[in-house]
Amino acid sequence: MQILAPSPAELTLGRAATPIAFIRAIVLGYRRRGMDPATALERARIPATALDDPTARVTAAQMEAMSGHAMQELDDEALGWFSRRLPWGSYGMLCRASLTAATLELALRRWCRHHRLLVDDLTLVFGHARGEATIHIVETRALGEMREFCLVSSLRYLLGYACWLIDSRIALNEASFPFPAPPHVDAYPHLFSGPLRFDAEAAGIRFDARYLALPPCRDERALQAMLQRALPLTVLQYRRDRLLVHSVRQLLCAEPGANHTAEALAARLNLSVRTLHRQLKDEGVSLQRLKNEARRERAIRLLLQTRRPVKQIAAAVGFDSEKSFARAFRDWTGCAPSRFREGDGAGAG
Repeated sequence: MQILAPSPAELTLGRAATPIAFIRAIVLGYRRRGMDPATALERARIPATALDDPTARVTAAQMEAMSGHAMQELDDEALGWFSRRLPWGSYGMLCRASLTAATLELALRRWCRHHRLLVDDLTLVFGHARGEATIHIVETRALGEMREFCLVSSLRYLLGYACWLIDSRIALNEASFPFPAPPHVDAYPHLFSGPLRFDAEAAGIRFDARYLALPPCRDERALQAMLQRALPLTVLQYRRDRLLVHSVRQLLCAEPGANHTAEALAARLNLSVRTLHRQLKDEGVSLQRLKNEARRERAIRLLLQTRRPVKQIAAAVGFDSEKSFARAFRDWTGCAPSRFREGDGAGAG
């Protein structure tokens, strides 16, 4: 597979936020193998003198170019973190093994389980309790000077893939790290949204467990395209959050008889009304559309699974009259409620 790299014009575009400490860790991987990193540094347009400046930063494109070249030159996608190499394609295999999962939870469980087959220097542990999902790292070997870069990258690879898989931002409740805050701590918010905790017992992330129920929305073709530029996933921050639409739908379906005003729903979701409408707009839907979808699904279910009169069903899904319900139902399905019931939904749009 051809791997696309940033063009020379892209390398210095954007904010230089990646700490030089991460570049030094890649250079250390070269030196441990007795190899020269000069070509990789040159490809990324990173002067060797910057390695001695602890305040230096590089752009995301420079980091991508440096990492991508090093992974192929070292034939190690882990860039020297582990006691054995991860040959080119190892993380692609992890992605592919999780691609067909029915939910994000199953995909994450597969990733953690299969990661253990690749390395034994650390273990990724998935947890789900009290409405919160957790992934933490158990270190089974001293990682030495590579420790920070290894732990940060391991979590970001997994988080970046998870966001890509469900095409959604995953808002973190916390990202924790088992070392003091480094001098370049200002770079961490670019990698992990949400609160940060240092000097923790283990590296890990915590987030709302409702994300786990979201289904993946990628296929093999999308995976092939992503793998050509996979490294940007380590810094990509998604704006859209599919959990909001999922949460609104759950509230609408759980309480079909309630008066679901924007104010009431926003209060249940701990949002302002303005934020609710804005975030739904970012998702390409409106609250009214979600309400109509919920009414439609409930109406269809009542028509097909009960013998209640159409007039009662109209009232149950929030219509003032049977006539207005019938008009809306024809817009939804292309036929009248009674005809839909007689045909068991055949021909419905």
